[in-house]
Amino acid sequence: MSEEDRNWRELPLGATWRSSCEYLTGDWRTEHPIIDQEVCTRCLICFMYCPEGAIKWDEEKNLVSIDYDYCKGCGICADECPRKCIEMKRDE
Repeated sequence: MSEEDRNWRELPLGATWRSSCEYLTGDWRTEHPIIDQEVCTRCLICFMYCPEGAIKWDEEKNLVSIDYDYCKGCGICADECPRKCIEMKRDE
């Protein structure tokens, strides 16, 4: 299996702490992620790695989105994306 073909099922088991679900923390960031929906394969690796639970998956629409009210701009989603379809942009 190539790096681009991996998905959340290949991730090792572990636990996450989603601390910002109760607090709006989006104004902490200096950069924000942008998803290229045409390149995204919905592997959900970004969703699994997001430490703040800011990445959402709408199963009905088959769409991955980012809740900027909670995204801290850490860039983990962009680093872990096997298709490199997430780009970090500077906040203005």
